[in-house]
Amino acid sequence: MSSTPAAASPQHTPMMQQYLGIKAQHPDILVFYRMGDFYELFYDDAIRAARLLDITLTKRGQSAGEPIPMAGVPVHAVESYLGRLIRLGESVAICEQIGDPATSKGPVERKVVRIVTPGTVTEEALLEERRENLLVAVCGRENRFGIAALDVSTGRFRVLEVEGVEALAGELERLNPAELLLPEGQPLPGTKRPGTRQRAVWHFEAEAARTLLTRHFGTRDLAGFGCEGLALATGAAGALLQYVQDTQMSALPHINGLGVERREDGIILDAATRRNLELTQNLAGGREHTLAAVLDETATAMGSRLLSRWIHQPLRHRQDLEARLGAVAELLEGRGHRALHERLRRIGDLERILSRVALGSARPRDLVTLRDSLAVLPEIRGLLAGTGAPRLEQLAGSAGEHPAVVDLLTRAVIEQPPVLIRDGGVIAPGYDPELDELRALSGNADQFLVDLEARERERTGIHTLKVAYNRVHGYYIEISRAQADKAPDDYTRRQTLKGAERFITPELKAFEDKVLSARERALAREKALYEALLEALLEPLPALQRSAEALAELDVLACFAERAETLGYSRPELTDTPGMLIEDGRHPVVEQVLDEPFVANGVQLADARRMLVITGPNMGGKSTYMRQTALIVLMAHLGSFVPARRTVLGPVDRIFTRIGASDDLASGRSTFMVEMTEAANILNNATEHSLVLMDEIGRGTSTFDGLSLAWACAEHLARHNRAFTLFATHYFELTALAEQHEAIANVHIDAVEHGNRIVFLHAVKEGPANQSYGLHVAALAGVPAAVIKKARQRLAELERQNLAGGAADPQLGLFAPTPPPSPAPDPSLEALREAVEDLDPDSLSPREALEVVYRLRALLAK
Repeated sequence: MSSTPAAASPQHTPMMQQYLGIKAQHPDILVFYRMGDFYELFYDDAIRAARLLDITLTKRGQSAGEPIPMAGVPVHAVESYLGRLIRLGESVAICEQIGDPATSKGPVERKVVRIVTPGTVTEEALLEERRENLLVAVCGRENRFGIAALDVSTGRFRVLEVEGVEALAGELERLNPAELLLPEGQPLPGTKRPGTRQRAVWHFEAEAARTLLTRHFGTRDLAGFGCEGLALATGAAGALLQYVQDTQMSALPHINGLGVERREDGIILDAATRRNLELTQNLAGGREHTLAAVLDETATAMGSRLLSRWIHQPLRHRQDLEARLGAVAELLEGRGHRALHERLRRIGDLERILSRVALGSARPRDLVTLRDSLAVLPEIRGLLAGTGAPRLEQLAGSAGEHPAVVDLLTRAVIEQPPVLIRDGGVIAPGYDPELDELRALSGNADQFLVDLEARERERTGIHTLKVAYNRVHGYYIEISRAQADKAPDDYTRRQTLKGAERFITPELKAFEDKVLSARERALAREKALYEALLEALLEPLPALQRSAEALAELDVLACFAERAETLGYSRPELTDTPGMLIEDGRHPVVEQVLDEPFVANGVQLADARRMLVITGPNMGGKSTYMRQTALIVLMAHLGSFVPARRTVLGPVDRIFTRIGASDDLASGRSTFMVEMTEAANILNNATEHSLVLMDEIGRGTSTFDGLSLAWACAEHLARHNRAFTLFATHYFELTALAEQHEAIANVHIDAVEHGNRIVFLHAVKEGPANQSYGLHVAALAGVPAAVIKKARQRLAELERQNLAGGAADPQLGLFAPTPPPSPAPDPSLEALREAVEDLDPDSLSPREALEVVYRLRALLAK
C-alpha cells in the first residue's frame, strides 16, 4: 500500500493536492475529509481507520501514478465512528466543505473546523453521561507540580499545586484524565497514562500563560481567581487553554472562571487509598460494588458527576460539612427529598447542554430540554421555601427561575423538533414573519399542483396526465408514451422513460423556481434564526450555569437523604476533640451484597488509644472491618449520613491504606517493593490527625524480616506519627505491643472451631486472637484433604521442634536453622528467662507454648 506523500505536488490531482496540504498540517491524527455524504480517509489514514473501525479499505484511482488507499464513513453515522476512535485514544480532524460546489472552480474549498480529541469531546453521544471527561495538564519543577483540569463539556476549570511525586500520583488517580498534556521532552514521574500528549515547552511558561488567561477572561490579572503565586499551576492552565482553543477553533464563552483547589482543604487520599477503598472504580476497573454505586441514586447526570467529585474530595471544613448535614436532615425530616427527587428527574443535563450552546453546537432537542428543565425551577423553589436549612435556601436562590429564557425558547422552538437544524421545521410558527411567508409559499404548492393538473387534463383532453415532483428533475407533467403525441406545443420534453414522457411548461417552470427558491430561502432563514437564538442565550449563560450547579448539589443532598432513609444511616457528629467513636458500624458496600445480615462492629479510638492491633483468621473480616471504618469516616466528610448507630469524629486530615499488593510490572517493582513503597509513604506523611489502615505489612518477605518490619512500622506509627491506626496482622508477636505502649490496644475477629471446621463470627472483640485457623481456611478454599492432613502433621512437628529448642526443617524456609546469638545479659531479659523457665510445659497447649517462644525470640532479637 502507498504511504501518505510528504507534500502535495503538481503530479497529484487538484483534489489530492488539497487533501495533502490539509493532511500536512495534521500529520499525527486522522483527517476526516468531507466529500458529499461521506467523510473519506486516504493513504495511511485509510489503512489505520480500516483496521481500527473494521471498515472496508478500497482504492480511489491513482494520483502521481500510485493507487490511493481509501476508506470512508457516512456523514449521518459519523458520531458512532468518532466514539469508537475516541475510546481507542485517537484524535480526528474534521475537514468540512465550506465552499459552494455550484460556484467553485476546481475542488470545493475545505478546511478543518474542529479537532476531536479524547479530552475535548462535547457531543452527547461521545460522552459517558455520569462521568466527567477531563483534560488535564501538568507542569513540574524539581519536586513541585502544577495541575490544571478542565471539563470542556461543562466549562469547569480548576488548578492546584502539589508537593512530591506521591501527591501528583494521588491527584492523577482522583482526576483520571481522558487526556493528559505534558511539556515536550520533560517526562514527569508517575504520568505514564493512556492519552498522554506532549506540547511545546513554551506553552507552559507562566508569563505567556498569564497573558493568554487574562485575555480569555477579560481581566487585568489572575488575582481575583486566587492564582497569584501559583506559577506552575498558571503555566499548566495556560497550556491547557491553548490546546482547547487550537482544537475547538471557536470562542469558549462557557469557560468563564478558574477555581483554585488546595489539598489541605480536604481529606487527602493517595493513589493507593483511592484504589484500595474502591470509591468510584473497583479493582477490576468497573463501577459495580463501589461506594459510588451504593450512594448514587441521583436524579440527574450532573448530580451523579458531582457526587463522584465529592467522593474523591471529602471536605475538612466543619462549617461546610454541618451545612450539608443540616440540609440532608431537613430533607429527611419532612420527607421533602422525595418530592424534590421527582422534580429533579425532569431536569436534563444542563451543564453539558449550556456548553454546547456556548460552542454553537447545541441541537434543537437540547434547547427543548433546556426549556423544559427551566420550567421546573419555580416548583423546586416552592418546595424549598421556608425549609429552615440555610444551605437549601442558598441553593434555591442560586437556581433562580429564568422566565425570560423559558419564554424565548417557548416562542422560538416547536414542541418536538427534528434532530438537526439542517432538516428545517425547528422554528415555531409565528416567531418570524419572513419565515412564515416563505413557508406559506412552499405549503401552498400542493394545492397549486392539484389545480394545475385538473386544468391541463381539461385543456389537453388527456385524462391520465399527472403533475409530480422528484428531487432530481424537479416538477414535471407526465404523459404515457401512447398519448405523448397529444402534448401541446408549449410542452417542453424534460425526460423520456420506457412507458412515459415527462414535460415542463413555462407556467410550471416559473412555479418551480418560486417554490424551490422559497424552500431554500426558508431553510437558510431558519438556520440564521437558530444561530441568532444560540447567540441570544450567551448573555444569560453565567446565570444558567449557576442554576445548573445549584441543581446538581440539590440532587446530591436529596440523594443522601434517600440513602439515609432507605439504608438506615445516621447523622455523624463532628467534634474538635481528637479521636473517633463508631458504634455498630457497617460496610456500606458489603452489606448490600450479603444474603445474610451484616455483623455490625464498632471502633473506639482516642488520644490515649491510637492504634488497634487486629488479629484473627483469614476470611474472618479484618479487611472489611478496616475498610468500613475508612469509608464511614469518608462518608461523614462528604456531608452524608453513615452506616452506623452512632458516629463521633474528631479532625481527620488524611486517610492512608496499605491493603493488598501485586507486582507493578510496568515499573519493574515486586510485590514486596510495592508494599514497602506504600508503607514508606505512610510513615513519612501520616500525622496525629491521620487515619491509617495497615493490613499484613511484611508478609512479602521472610518470616523474621517481615515480623521485624511490621513491629518497627507499628512502633513508629504509635510513637512518632501518633496516627489513628488499624493494624491487621498474622504475626501474633505484635500483640505484645499493647503491653509496651499505652496508646496501643488489641482486638480480634472472633471465630470458633466445630470439629475440623471453622465458623466465622465476624464480630470484633477486645484482646488478641488465640489462633489463626490457617489450615481451616485452606480446607475451605478447596485444598485437597491429603494436603491438609500432611500440613497438620508438619505443624505438629514444627511445634514439637520449637518446644524442644530444635531447628525447623530448612526446606520450609520459615525459621532460621539455629537461634540468633544471645545479646549481652540484661536484667530484664534475665528475669524473662527465669519466668519462662518457671512455666510448666504440661499446662500449656502446643500453640500457647509456641507463642511464648515467638515472643521471647522477638525480644531477644531487639
